[in-house]
Amino acid sequence: MGAQWKAKPKEAAANARGKIFGRLVKEIMIAARNGADPDMNPKLRLAVHAAKKASMPKDTLERAIKKGAGLLGEHVNFERATYEGFAPHQVPVIVECLTDNINRTVAEIRVLFRKGQMGASGSVTWDFNHVGMIEASSDSNADPELAAIEAGAQDFEPSDEGNTLFVTEPTDLDAVCRALPEQGFTVNGAKLGYMPKNPVSGLSDAQIEEVEAFLEALDGHDDVQNVYVGLAG
Repeated sequence: MGAQWKAKPKEAAANARGKIFGRLVKEIMIAARNGADPDMNPKLRLAVHAAKKASMPKDTLERAIKKGAGLLGEHVNFERATYEGFAPHQVPVIVECLTDNINRTVAEIRVLFRKGQMGASGSVTWDFNHVGMIEASSDSNADPELAAIEAGAQDFEPSDEGNTLFVTEPTDLDAVCRALPEQGFTVNGAKLGYMPKNPVSGLSDAQIEEVEAFLEALDGHDDVQNVYVGLAG
């Protein structure tokens, strides 16, 4: 399933736009804490890029930046929290959240993990690589292998809808994003995330359905930003 689990298109369609905007607004506000100018703030630049790709209204985008930077007299109290454990059939899972109430979130995530197994910090992350991930596309049949070499990416692989996923060191994410357009690729999204080292394979269709139902429940939680799963296929 690749580095990040994604809902099936039909299932993701309902309320997808609002959910995407909500998650992007949180990322923008958190990033803007370090400055409201995207040119001087790489994390904000990536968040703004993602928001524009998702067609976020300009007013919504600008308000999120100003709010996060404290320019509206409001304080952003979101905190990052990462939870890990196993989906059914011992499939490793990492869940990234942004929350304004850690106690509430951990209690609710713990409930969602009842059909699997919630683990302690470090129980699953050892089996994932923490990397930069860039979704990019090319209209000119550019060579992804050459682009990866020239732009300084570690690796690449086919992704959804004909895109290419470029994998980088976490510290190289912004630099590779800037270099890929010179190699004929358009960056459609970029983030830090987790890629499984030893994805689980050999599950039956019924077992995969159980895992996907578990992942959908996690992904549907309001505080969840990303869900990463070690599942092959």
